Amino acid sequence: MILCLVGGFVWNAFSQGLKEDYLRAEQVKESFSKVYNSPSSFSWTKEGGFFWYSKATPLGNEFWKFEVNTGNKSRLFENKVLVSALNSFEGIEVKEDNLGISIVEYDIDENLVKFRFEGYEWDFITDTGELLKKEKINNATRRYWGQSTDDKDGDPVLSPDKSLSAYIKDHNLYLKDGEEEKQLTFDGSPGEYYAVDIKWSPDGKKIALTKIRPAEVRKLYLLESTPKEQLQPKLHERDYRKPGDALPIKIPVIVNLEMDKVHFFPLELIPDQYSVHRLEWRENSQSITFEYNQRGHQEYAVYSMYSDGSIKNLIKEESPTFIDYSGKYYRKDLNNGSEIIWSSERDGFRHLYLYEGKEGRVINQITKGEWVVREVLEVNEETRSVLFLASGMNSQEDPYHTHFCRINLDGSGFEVLTKEDANYSISLSPDRSHFIATYSRQDRPPVSKVYSLGKKVNELHTVETADISAIEEAGWTAPEIFHTTGRDGSTDIWGLIIKPSNFDPLKKYPVIEYIYAGPHSSHVPKFFRPNYYGLNELAELGFIVVQIDGMGTSNRSKAFHDVCYQDLKDAGFPDRKIWITEAAKSRPYMDIDRVGIFGTSAGGQNAAGALVFHNDFYKVAVASCGCHDNRMDKIWWNEQWMGKIGPHYEACSNTVNADLLEGKLLLIVGELDDNVDPASTYQFADALIEEMKDFEFIMVPGMGHSSGGSYGERKRRDFFVRNLLGSEPPAWN
Repeated sequence: MILCLVGGFVWNAFSQGLKEDYLRAEQVKESFSKVYNSPSSFSWTKEGGFFWYSKATPLGNEFWKFEVNTGNKSRLFENKVLVSALNSFEGIEVKEDNLGISIVEYDIDENLVKFRFEGYEWDFITDTGELLKKEKINNATRRYWGQSTDDKDGDPVLSPDKSLSAYIKDHNLYLKDGEEEKQLTFDGSPGEYYAVDIKWSPDGKKIALTKIRPAEVRKLYLLESTPKEQLQPKLHERDYRKPGDALPIKIPVIVNLEMDKVHFFPLELIPDQYSVHRLEWRENSQSITFEYNQRGHQEYAVYSMYSDGSIKNLIKEESPTFIDYSGKYYRKDLNNGSEIIWSSERDGFRHLYLYEGKEGRVINQITKGEWVVREVLEVNEETRSVLFLASGMNSQEDPYHTHFCRINLDGSGFEVLTKEDANYSISLSPDRSHFIATYSRQDRPPVSKVYSLGKKVNELHTVETADISAIEEAGWTAPEIFHTTGRDGSTDIWGLIIKPSNFDPLKKYPVIEYIYAGPHSSHVPKFFRPNYYGLNELAELGFIVVQIDGMGTSNRSKAFHDVCYQDLKDAGFPDRKIWITEAAKSRPYMDIDRVGIFGTSAGGQNAAGALVFHNDFYKVAVASCGCHDNRMDKIWWNEQWMGKIGPHYEACSNTVNADLLEGKLLLIVGELDDNVDPASTYQFADALIEEMKDFEFIMVPGMGHSSGGSYGERKRRDFFVRNLLGSEPPAWN
């Protein structure tokens, strides 16, 4: 046996990171995708007696329909019939095993399938084979996510009976009755104007709108060096607010046409605004409601304002850390607002509460326990019950597994309707009399079943069971699901261990962690996802690849989540290091003296941060499109977790702390990244240069927010092979 010493690491020399490993990784990419008979989604017919779905098969993608009552299933159509019909149109050539259509509607009575293909909408009569090419799909340019809306210019808004119109003119509100124009407000100006989002009361006697004091919007400029349509570079501009930037101030206003009065909501009750939004009239036309999110996200409120100007605070949510308005918000008003369902983490877990909707008192807590409501699927006002997904109820099960549940609004009758030790997705029939449950785990292939949903839940039929024989024959083995106690000595931390298909337990393998510690969710996949994010391909080169959800991520307790507050550099690293170390104790093939890490976006920040703040453990990192200083990134995401600007932003900055970096680092960024300002990576690189730190850097021309595309993926693999295995990767050219 030969012992090698390269870059301070000692390991057994054997075939890793060689050309045959790269070739096997490419084969894995193709062969591990061959999971058959596993629908990704279901669509119900309007009456709910049938649903349809598509599934991959060895012969290509097929479309099937299923009758709920009988369990009979059959092809929605024969692929060869549709392919023949499509190929009869000039310029179209499609194969039966590669039918790339998107079905948008199925009319079972007319045997009509409406689908999209090649930029057009089509009608296909399944029993006759008749195909009609219809209008071209309007591919309007998608609005950039950060683009500011024009709230000064808009069309007149008609009253409910169409007799009157309201509009903004010279920054004020006007009313037109026939040819007669009447000015309703007189204090509007360019610096404080009335916005065009005008809302009439249902009785047509009042108008609600907002008065806005605008704030300058920061611009992000991106230089496209190699545009396809011209030789010279092109400059792009985006609206891009960053943490600490000024935000508009909005005042809800009611104009009472009957009383000829204008009522303003008191600004002192909604100071330091992050947002004022969801302004709506009650059906009785007596009041409006709106929501107020205070800057820093520690106070969130629902207010009502009556047509006489009186006000009421209906709901007030407060937190010493943050309120997760962006991920855990839920509000549903019942019976014209006489009751409100509201989600909150006030007892330490995300649960539902029932409010009295006029005075704003809590009637009762609907759900309760050391588990979390993940998603509300349906509120039935007649039966006064809620259908929802929840996780963490079973202490013997992965706490992230979602299960289908039911409960009454008074908190009684709580039922967990799904029983398998697995993660569930649910599709409800239009009349809510049936549901399809698909369940799987990372180590358990998907099964889809249909159930009746009455007072009792009954399993009716198995719809599909996934066939994974092809990927098993290709060498796929299930990832190991591993959990151990985290930094607090009591909370379990969960993750995955992925090994190469030619795994030898007598060998030593470097460990690579794929990290994404964005606090907005949890990120280790819980459904069956072979080769998720290409992790199996990476493992084939001679690595053990892991993925972990540490503290500071979501979908556990509030205390678990709060670890990230004003400390994004934490990224769960204390838990991650414990997890990898504990896993290696019973897995001697894991060499934790050679640990690498990579990630993109927030994961890019995390990966580089591993070498800045945790280089006692992590030795090699690849960081793509990272937000290396949270002051450089978009306002909503960073202020959600970091709050208002303060010294903690610098404390978490990879850029400010660049002098601490140790280990091997590769930075990748796309020059047209309009999600995370690419200057964040450039500034980090500049700081590393100032500190005379050795690192590698790739800027990909023309690329947006990504991991670097296929070029970046190859460079990342080579970087790990060279610096963790000590092997020279195969020559590209």
